[in-house]
Amino acid sequence: MSPSPPPGRHHDGHRLLSRPSTWAEARFVANALRTETIGGAVLLGAAVIAIVLANSPWADSYMTLRDTEVGTDWFHLRLSLGHWAADGLLAIFFFVAGLELKREFLVGDLRSPAKAAVPVVAAFCGVAVPAVVFTAVVTAMGADGDALRGWAVPTATDIAFALAVLAVIGSHLPSGLRSFLLTLAVVDDLIAITIIAVFYTSGLDAGILALALLPLAAFAALTQRRIAPWWLLLPLAGLTWAFVHASGVHATVAGVLLGLVVPVKPRRRGVPSVSTLPADADVAHRFEHRIRPLSAGVAVPVFAFFASGVPVVGGGLGQTLRDPVAVGVVAGLVVGKLVGVLGSTYLLARFTRARLDDDLAWSDIAGLAILTGVGFTVSLLVGELAFGAGSERDQHVKVGILVGSLLAAALASLVLRRRNAVYRRIHELETRDDDGDGVPDCFQDRAGTSGEATR
Repeated sequence: MSPSPPPGRHHDGHRLLSRPSTWAEARFVANALRTETIGGAVLLGAAVIAIVLANSPWADSYMTLRDTEVGTDWFHLRLSLGHWAADGLLAIFFFVAGLELKREFLVGDLRSPAKAAVPVVAAFCGVAVPAVVFTAVVTAMGADGDALRGWAVPTATDIAFALAVLAVIGSHLPSGLRSFLLTLAVVDDLIAITIIAVFYTSGLDAGILALALLPLAAFAALTQRRIAPWWLLLPLAGLTWAFVHASGVHATVAGVLLGLVVPVKPRRRGVPSVSTLPADADVAHRFEHRIRPLSAGVAVPVFAFFASGVPVVGGGLGQTLRDPVAVGVVAGLVVGKLVGVLGSTYLLARFTRARLDDDLAWSDIAGLAILTGVGFTVSLLVGELAFGAGSERDQHVKVGILVGSLLAAALASLVLRRRNAVYRRIHELETRDDDGDGVPDCFQDRAGTSGEATR
């Protein structure tokens, strides 16, 4: 299924997109994807409800609800409900992204340079190529210079939405591909956060931003010492978020900073609090176990509800698809992501000692690459930052994201469904447990150990 290595290349090189190296890592990936899949279904439902409302007789009521302002003028915290969802609730989403990122690079598969190279390179190319495609399309269509502000819109992959598509397809996706998709999305989130902080920050107040370091440092000190009562950490996290928001940097950056300072390596003495987790679970594990469902099931769907309601009837769709920005977004998501992710993975296999795992075919990688074109949460956020929430061009961006994501999902479904029988066979092999010890045989080495490495 994979091409034979060219002359002079050894067959024992690193395998691309192989299964996670340990049973512990495989369980973590499976649990994370299960939560994201359920969250993706809720996200999809929230987006559909918003679109229906925005194109119904209740459209004015929906817009009024979205634009209702609540809060205080202190630290610029009087915001519309739509802005609270984008600036506040999405900070929870990025907090989980920060936890994932740190975990993957310190104790996950990305700690190995050989295994990290593929998803990291694929993520960077999956950001760069869509940006180039968007810019080329917008320029070729003769759009005004302001249109180029949306270059980053088609660069993000929505892991929850993508996994919801996989759940609908019903494929037994091999664990190596699932792990690749998750780690690629984690790196993709890091790049998106960096883009937001660098390119979509205006009017930076360095003094207020410096003040954010005080509660952030206190939060880090407490979590590092395994002191984690919610009534102590939550106010510190809130202050960090408020200072970052008031400084001019997008408030979601506070979420990832808070996630990055949480320790990820476990100690035998657990956090002194009531939990269903094992006693040796660490702070990051506890936080992720508790907050991921809140992020996937509440924060992101509420943001999607307020962000994705856009008129598409009464001629709105045709007008939108004539806007170079919308066309560029669709091309970036569908073409740019495919070329960036598939092309970079193929080049790594062609010009290094790495080779595709024996269980996979290049059509699998192509299907997964197309699926990364499902962009939603971060793409909607970047569109609002680039053109202003509620502006006409922002509405066009939203339609472009919806059309591009649906097209990518449909094409990925066509490609991946062809391999369902093979996926089912791989899934049976990966879950086979002949000795009944609860650990699949494929994760046991010759000595019979489970590969349950201390994380």
